[in-house]
Amino acid sequence: MPRDQIFRSARTCYDHLAGRLGVALADVLQDRGHVLVKERAGLVTESGQRFLCEFGIALVPEADQPNKGRGLCRTCLDGTEKRPHLAGRLGAALCARCFDLGWVERIKGSRAVAITSAGQDGFARTFGVWIPIVSPCDSSGARGP
Repeated sequence: MPRDQIFRSARTCYDHLAGRLGVALADVLQDRGHVLVKERAGLVTESGQRFLCEFGIALVPEADQPNKGRGLCRTCLDGTEKRPHLAGRLGAALCARCFDLGWVERIKGSRAVAITSAGQDGFARTFGVWIPIVSPCDSSGARGP
């Protein structure tokens, strides 16, 4: 698959997910009423807090958090999809959880990430999102660290 397609499929944008995957997750969370977005600012609803907690993400606002100046939820315009994906502490936590679950893996030398077979199943089951698996290998066959 051309590198451009791999990059568009799924990647990181700073510390959150972007590309088709990031946009799809943002759409689902909004469509299900878990996140409300207005003018780039996001609000996690009560149902969103429950859903995220069940998914393994606890976003509790605490005054003593080291990143207390960072917004809980905001959007970021996706460079390839020209639509918003989620950023802020929610976007970072969602990205980290997907790595922890083994649903995505870093691709060496790129911001692109590979969706694993476990990820394809997990994204479909949990979010109703299906993104094709791409098998990006460099000339050595290595996927990354």
